[in-house]
Amino acid sequence: MITRSASVAAVPLTGRASRIESIDLLRGLVMILMALDHVRDYFHADAFLYNPVDISKTDGVVFFTRWITHFCAPVFVFLAGTSAFLVGSRRGKGELSAFLLKRGLWLIVLEVTIINFAWLFNVHFQLILCTVIWALAIGMISLAAFIHLPLRAIIAAGIILIVGHNALDVVHVAGEGADAVGWALLHEARGFAFPAFFLYIGYPVIPWIGIMLLGYGLGTQFQAGADANKRHRLLVTAGIAAIALFVVLRWTNVYGDPVPWTPQADGLHTFLSFMNVAKYPPSLLYILATLGPAMLFLAFAEKYKGRVAQYTIALGRVPMFYYILHLYLIHLLAVAAALATGYDFSDMIFTTWVTDSPNLKGYGFSLGVTYLVWIGVVLALFPLCLWYDRYKTTHKDQWWLSYL
Repeated sequence: MITRSASVAAVPLTGRASRIESIDLLRGLVMILMALDHVRDYFHADAFLYNPVDISKTDGVVFFTRWITHFCAPVFVFLAGTSAFLVGSRRGKGELSAFLLKRGLWLIVLEVTIINFAWLFNVHFQLILCTVIWALAIGMISLAAFIHLPLRAIIAAGIILIVGHNALDVVHVAGEGADAVGWALLHEARGFAFPAFFLYIGYPVIPWIGIMLLGYGLGTQFQAGADANKRHRLLVTAGIAAIALFVVLRWTNVYGDPVPWTPQADGLHTFLSFMNVAKYPPSLLYILATLGPAMLFLAFAEKYKGRVAQYTIALGRVPMFYYILHLYLIHLLAVAAALATGYDFSDMIFTTWVTDSPNLKGYGFSLGVTYLVWIGVVLALFPLCLWYDRYKTTHKDQWWLSYL
């Protein structure tokens, strides 16, 4: 158990004596990085002019400001699977399956209402986004069924979905019919115009389900009584293997990403091309490049005991609370920034994705200002997240807390 001094007593440990906190530490860290990506969307001037991973327009700092946040979604979904296993080890598969199903359905409702409004501030809901919370929801609903299979079958299914889904890149379904929508939900990110709204499916679910299943399989290494040395060796071996496989597959351009890397005019941009892997949906190489380092972090993070680590762990215990709050805070700050620089409130009400808004070409700030806003957002949210973590710990009898 990690000992806390009086100065960090606000971060509770009640009821968590056997919890391995490296999971919460990693989740808290990627949540902090996630805020950087979303602040960049609303504040960085260049975000409204070009894609930060467009090799023909970007530079190294802008590229990696975006690229480092690639860790967020896969780690978030992966650790959700791991946490689900740990919950199931205490409650049993029947109870876990029911919980995952209900929570998944609840997350879909959140995604298309409260979270959609946080992104767009559009009361008419003319644009419906299916993004990371949607992927997390479908992963949980799928896991509710998969957990009744043998563990080896679950892990095998996760590997097949992750490794095999890029073989489907050549399959396309044209048109706006139900078959096209169904295929987009599974594998091909795209949008669809309906009479009352535009639906954009940014997170096709096949690889995300695979990530969730692998995370569930890893949960065996974190359950009570698991051998810490064996866990360390497994995580190190898996992390190094994933990174090595990424390098080999990416270097050869034989499989694993729809867009091959190509030599550029200079070494830096050639490296950027090499690292520019597809997220929508996440390619095999994207998953290897993010989950490989994540597993190495888990292998070595169990010894982290500092004050900053403890606050980050507390943040990682309230991910949905943080996620919703940070979207509203960032968007409200962006409204204030727009008004202060000569734009109208209506310019921050969107019918397109934020950075595609034609009204905001010319709006925005330098990357340095963007980083300062990011730090401010995270610092502002910490006290609220610490309070909510403490509240959850002392009110375990309130069932609704497990859904936020």
